[in-house]
Amino acid sequence: MKYLFIFLILALVLSGCVEETNSFDNNNSDLIEVVEEPKVDLITEDRESKIPEDAIKVMPEDDLFPPVLHSDEFYEPVPMEYPINTKGAEDSAFIMPNGVTFYFFFTPDVRVPIEKQVIDGVTGVYVSHKIGKNWTKPERVILQDRDKLALDGCEFILGNKIWVCSAREGYTGLHWFTAEFKDGKYQDWQLAEKKYEEYEIGELHITSDMKEIYFHSAREGSKGSYDIWVSDIIDGIIQPPKNIEIVNTNGVEGWPFINENKTELWFTRTYLGSPAIFRSKKVNEEWQEPELIVSQFAGEPTLDKHGNLYFTHHFYKDGNMIEADIYVAYKK
Repeated sequence: MKYLFIFLILALVLSGCVEETNSFDNNNSDLIEVVEEPKVDLITEDRESKIPEDAIKVMPEDDLFPPVLHSDEFYEPVPMEYPINTKGAEDSAFIMPNGVTFYFFFTPDVRVPIEKQVIDGVTGVYVSHKIGKNWTKPERVILQDRDKLALDGCEFILGNKIWVCSAREGYTGLHWFTAEFKDGKYQDWQLAEKKYEEYEIGELHITSDMKEIYFHSAREGSKGSYDIWVSDIIDGIIQPPKNIEIVNTNGVEGWPFINENKTELWFTRTYLGSPAIFRSKKVNEEWQEPELIVSQFAGEPTLDKHGNLYFTHHFYKDGNMIEADIYVAYKK
């Protein structure tokens, strides 16, 4: 959840050391000192090799602030097993509807400054496939030329297309990029259309019929910090956003997920001082008052077609985030 904000910081770092090729301006780039470091092979690096020896794997029984379930529709949340979760930080999950293809963001050490994470060779988006009851070893999803610096996250996948928010060498600021899955890999990446910047589109979910895009944004007209907005998509063109007022407050609402039949809107909201997962149901084409599903450092919901709920859980101690895992609450 925190990585959207981290990407904004990284975007300043990258834009300060390369030629600007995008319209966004950065008036503070000359204040950031960037140390030249060698490029790395982004394909062959093993993500676990970069996890520090003193990293702590927090187990549920040692969790000071475990997720709290508020719904009788699910079994109690449990952490996903290895090789998904490690001693590093797993975050920002996205499960495909079939329930057997799983994407997530990984960084080996949350203590490392973001400008160092981008050159560690392993921080980024990963994918794993479920065979039987087991998940395969996650593989890095490469979305940039290997000789260029980039940090990709906030991944969303529909069909053979992926969307990522990314801070990239050669671009000033944080932007949405897309790529197509062809010949066994994602390729032909490109900057998303200008509407994404014009409408200040944050983390997003496009409906299965590709007729609507839901996203969070602090754009003009928001009730508070982030609000959840929706735009119709007509002939492939994103229309002006509409605020989904019933789910928004003067606090933070974001990281939306829409189920396949478009009857449930899942999102993250701050509750009792930490992120929590809420759900709004659509009745007679209108979204209803949201209900609390999971609280206490639970966010970024994603569900498969069976209704199993996957989310990010951050572990805190003495006010510091020490690790992050992906949890799942199976549907009863």
